[in-house]
Amino acid sequence: MKEFGQIPLAEIIRPKKLEDVVGQEHLTEPGKPLYNLLKKSSAAMHSFILYGPPGTGKTTLAHIISNESGRKIFYLSALNAGVKDIRDAIQEAQIKDLFRTSAPILFIDEIHRFSKNQQDSLLEAVEKGIIVLIGATTENPSFELNNALLSRCQIYTLRPLNKEAKEKIVKNALQYCSSYLDIHINIEEDSILYQLAGNDARKLVTSIEILAKYCEDATSNCTFTDEKIKNILQQNIRQYDKDGNFHYDIISAMIKSIRGSDVDASLYYLGRMLAGGENVEFIGRRLVISAAEDIGLANPNALLIANACLQSCAKIGMPEARIILSQCTIYLASSPKSNSAYLAIDKVLTEISQSGDLPVPLHLRNAGIEYEKDSFQNASVPYIYPHNYESNYYPQEYLPEDLKGKVFYTSSAQLQEQKLAQYLFKLKNDYSK
Repeated sequence: MKEFGQIPLAEIIRPKKLEDVVGQEHLTEPGKPLYNLLKKSSAAMHSFILYGPPGTGKTTLAHIISNESGRKIFYLSALNAGVKDIRDAIQEAQIKDLFRTSAPILFIDEIHRFSKNQQDSLLEAVEKGIIVLIGATTENPSFELNNALLSRCQIYTLRPLNKEAKEKIVKNALQYCSSYLDIHINIEEDSILYQLAGNDARKLVTSIEILAKYCEDATSNCTFTDEKIKNILQQNIRQYDKDGNFHYDIISAMIKSIRGSDVDASLYYLGRMLAGGENVEFIGRRLVISAAEDIGLANPNALLIANACLQSCAKIGMPEARIILSQCTIYLASSPKSNSAYLAIDKVLTEISQSGDLPVPLHLRNAGIEYEKDSFQNASVPYIYPHNYESNYYPQEYLPEDLKGKVFYTSSAQLQEQKLAQYLFKLKNDYSK
């Protein structure tokens, strides 16, 4: 019986050709995007982002595309690379491929972790065709990558592995163990095996490797049931990946349940995250956002409570933090809802993007700036100090001249917010009388 070497089984049986990739036929079959990318002329090669759950083949596809296109590939991980690393990689790619007719590939794993500046440092090289960028991400590129980079790259979405794909992967792993290591594994029950691995091919093959190493002892029984597999792998069978895309699916479901005022569903998804070992401060931060975005002025106390929840969770930690999070979640889900503040600031930002940096009205500028003192004193419309008047109010124009009369904020019909709206209306109406 041969023994395992230093190279992991997942690396040994990694697909080497496009037709060997399983579970992503919508990209790899004849006529599909990645197939066409490789089979057409070299000029057809373009930069793209591979988006999908962990272990579905993003790195594997980058390897294959490099090999089959004859392009050199350079690797970076966004976990530990900075702008200098990106520039060095691009420069090295240019030097080493000076006499090549095709641009080399720069593969960046977990590209969603790059800051805006790091992403921007890629733009020129991608735009000029100095490199072909292949980015791998488990997070939605539309949210995590800036528009300038997205406009230069195609996005190809990898699907979670179905049962048929996982069966093929297990079959390949078992066949390698049998043919090359003389380890014959008999899996009588496989539901736990697939459950533990989820949609991650790497975890699935690693699980087979663990079982094979268990069988390296000649006296071991290489027949496996669900119970035996569970005991050997010693993993939590809950399907929760706090570092991957599923992590964002669960928090998204929780926030949408709060927005929909469904207390029970909100608590259920909170429980899913806590049971999966989610960081309580991450949950607390999202509750603060929800309090501002979805409840807002309909119940201003919600933001105070959510912030107190976040601070308390940071100080106390689990398991007691679960009670604080539960209380806050129930309060937010039960509160009246308004997104008026969210809509108002987005309307303002849209206006600014269209009209640019309009000059501040002269009477509102800082009178303390020496070179503007004369202009300030001679302004045709003087600044009126509201506190010198009844109700601490005096009507005057505060917006730039080009936006005079523009309305950005519209209150919702919620009682608390209507009180604020009625106060402002009365203030202006009483003065006009």
